[in-house]
Formats: sequence, C-alpha cells, structure tokens
Amino acid sequence: PTRELGLQVATDIERAGRIKGVRVLAIYGGRAYEPQIDALIKGIDVVVGTPGRVIDLAQRRDLDLSHVRVLVLDEADEMLNMGFSEDIDWIFEHTPADRQVALFSATMPPEILRVARDHLIDPVEIRIQSATATVDTIDQQHCVVTRFHKADVLTRILELEPFDGMLVFTRTKFGANNVAEFLTKNGINAMALHGNKSQAARTQALAGFKSGDIRALVATDIAARGIDIDDLPHVVNYEIPNVPEDYVHRIGRTGRAGASGEAVNLVCMDEEGFMQEIERFTKQRIDCLLYTSPSP
Repeated sequence: PTRELGLQVATDIERAGRIKGVRVLAIYGGRAYEPQIDALIKGIDVVVGTPGRVIDLAQRRDLDLSHVRVLVLDEADEMLNMGFSEDIDWIFEHTPADRQVALFSATMPPEILRVARDHLIDPVEIRIQSATATVDTIDQQHCVVTRFHKADVLTRILELEPFDGMLVFTRTKFGANNVAEFLTKNGINAMALHGNKSQAARTQALAGFKSGDIRALVATDIAARGIDIDDLPHVVNYEIPNVPEDYVHRIGRTGRAGASGEAVNLVCMDEEGFMQEIERFTKQRIDCLLYTSPSP
C-alpha cells in the first residue's frame, strides 16, 4: 500500500536472496519511470510494487504479468482502506489463473473476505495471533485532556521525559502537519510523515528519526505501516482511532521482541467512547495518567 513498505520489503527480500542472486525491484509512484523500466528490461525475479505503479507499467507494456508464478498481497486491509479494491481486482485478472496467491491482512473485514472468495481457490486460512492481543511489555496509559490542550500536553511530556524517539499518531495528514509544526516551534525537533510528502522528504524523516536527530515523528496510520524501527520505546496516540484493531496495530510498533515500551493516549471528551471500546476489545484496563482541564 505504501512506498516505504515496498522499499522495506524489497530490501528484506534482497538480503534474504543474496546468496541465490535473486534480483529484486521496488516500483512505486513519485519516481521517474525510466530507471524502473530499465531494471525490468535487464530482468527481475521479484517485483515489489504499489498497485498504481504496477498497473501503470503493465498497461504501458513495460511490466509483463503473464508469467507471474506467485502473487502476494501484503497489508491487504490497508490497500482496500486506501481505495485500491478495483486495482487489486485488475491485477488478479491480468495474472495467470494458476499462479499461487498469498494474502496477508492484519484484519479480516468483509471486503477482504470478498477478495478471498472471488480470487482464491480453496484457500487455507492461517491465524498467527488474535487481533485483540496486546503485548504485555507495553505500559499503556491515557491522559484526559481537552482537545485544545493536546499539543501543550504532548510538548510537556517531551520536555519532562528523556525520550530518545516518539512516534505520534494522528488521524489525518493535516493533523500530522499541525502537530509537527507546533512541536518544532516549541523547540522539539519533529517531522510529519504521510502520503502527501515527497519520497525524499519521507526518507529524510525516517533517517532523521532513526539517527536521533528527530525526536518526534508524527504519522498517519497508513504512513506508519512502512516504518521499520527495531527499538521504538514510545508511541503516543494524539488522536484516538475509532477502530479498536487500529489501536492494537499502533501500539504494536513498540514493545517488540521482548523489549519494554510505553503507549500514551491523549483522550478528549468526544474520544472517551473510543477508549472504552478499545478497553473492551483488548480486555484490558488502561490507567489514567493525568487530567488537564481548561484554564478559567
């Protein structure tokens, strides 16, 4: 679904297949066609692509899908959330009927089941972990704040705590920009990460975050799917997701591989219902950290 995830997957495949000489190419929008076409002409074993660019190159006859032996849909639920349903159908229809298909999805909404029903033959379903599971090593807390005080509270948390790196989630690209700008104006180096950013800006933001130059990375759910950071100690939900599964995926960015992590939720009055749904879904009580009321 995203450029970052495509690059991450391509890098991992290239590393795993290096001994066998596996040739891998990531194709995605926002970059010139020519380098990608030149690589395809020379010969590629594995193409990792976003749906739009895959279809563009196939329709230009620069990418031949007629010999595809394995088709993998990764983060299928996010691709459908981003409106790629027709693109996915098109790709299925233009690849051989006898290819093997693997579909990976964090959730199984009705549209995913529709794709499986329409395009998969006698599929075997494998569930790795319950969608309601949250990692025990993540300390989850919430702050009850007014909507107008959220930015101040987030700034105060970053000022008081020696956080090396914090991933902050917002619902929208506009919100991510506003939060990043507010933090920067208050002396905290922050950058926004979302689909409207150029590839160069997104690469720069991730590199700066990994190196420690950027203390806070403010991202939307979709952009964060492509973030691959081994040691991420802190996640903040600046805006609470209205889908409990999204909350599980957000905080799952920390506390990985047995490491400890912390997830802080900034909850205003109209989000308290979302927080209660999350507690019911995860079967966990999320402690209240502090209460901030508006000034008289």
